Amino acid sequence: MSTEHEVAPPRPWSADPYTDALRTGRGPLYLRRTDGWLLPLEVERWCAAADAADHEVLRRSQGAVLDVGCGPGRLVAALAAQGRRVLGIDVSEAAVAHTVRLGGQALRRSVFDPVPGEGRWDTALLLDGNIGIGGDPRALLHRMSQLLAPGGMLIAETAVVDVDEQVQVRVADGRGATGTPFPWARLGTPALLRYARAAGWRPDGQWAAGGRSFLALRNRSTSSAAEPPNSTAVTNSQRDRNPSPDRAVADL
Repeated sequence: MSTEHEVAPPRPWSADPYTDALRTGRGPLYLRRTDGWLLPLEVERWCAAADAADHEVLRRSQGAVLDVGCGPGRLVAALAAQGRRVLGIDVSEAAVAHTVRLGGQALRRSVFDPVPGEGRWDTALLLDGNIGIGGDPRALLHRMSQLLAPGGMLIAETAVVDVDEQVQVRVADGRGATGTPFPWARLGTPALLRYARAAGWRPDGQWAAGGRSFLALRNRSTSSAAEPPNSTAVTNSQRDRNPSPDRAVADL
């Protein structure tokens, strides 16, 4: 039974090191494993405009696009500028706020929460390491198949090394500040292909650009019809200082 003294569980990507990095547009920022190993996060690239490698991903994307873990929104903004139908989702208020300020549509939401247009998205993106969301590649691939239309395309960025690990990490700034622990995964292309084929996905291309590695997959499963994509997405004209998880943040 809940009491007035209960505190909501923290959201790991809303931890101060991540929020502060997005506000300033620079790191250092890392994912820190329990053994102390640090994975650098490319905050400056995330907060910059879409680069050539990003635009190659966007060129390959089709129809209505869902950017899962959109971060500060460079991909959402680039697609919106092209007049494309696109929605970003992210658990971080700061990330959603940044995306909306760039003119994109975004919702503060986990991919495992209800998402507008489930079963109707033509393309979904899992870039910048977001194939690691939830720390369980099988569960994430299953969820993506629910979000995409039958035959829809998932474009994932993979680690440039052959790795398959599922670990606990924290967001850290390298100067002592850390967030709460959460599960994460790192997959190279061979590992993602193994998980994808076992789950019924069909490979649809792989490439490298800008020192990064990408894999496109096609969804074979069928999905039940849902509301059209973006039917409840909000725009940058809205303002909410204390947002609920299903509202876009326009200002902090």
